Amino acid sequence: MKKEIEFRDPVVRRVVDKFVSRSDVGFKKYGVTLDKDPSEMFQWLNHLQEELMDAVLYLQKAKEVYSTDLEEDLLMDLEVNDAEVI
Repeated sequence: MKKEIEFRDPVVRRVVDKFVSRSDVGFKKYGVTLDKDPSEMFQWLNHLQEELMDAVLYLQKAKEVYSTDLEEDLLMDLEVNDAEVI
C-alpha cells in the first residue's frame, strides 16, 4: 500500500521514515505486520512494559552523559575565567 504525503515539518518526516523503517525490521523479523499479529493482550502489555523499561534505561544514560558534559563545560568555563583573572 502506498500513500503520498507532503510534510510541512522535516522533523515529522524523519519520524515517519523511522516508523516505516521500524515496521520493515519487524516484518523481516516476525514475518507478519503488526495489524495481522495474533498475539494476546497480555503479550502486548508485556512487550510494552519491556520497551518502556528500555526507554527508561536510555533516558538515564542520556541524563548521565548530559550531566557529565555539562559539568565538563562548566569546569572549562571556570578555568577560562580563572585564567583571564590572572
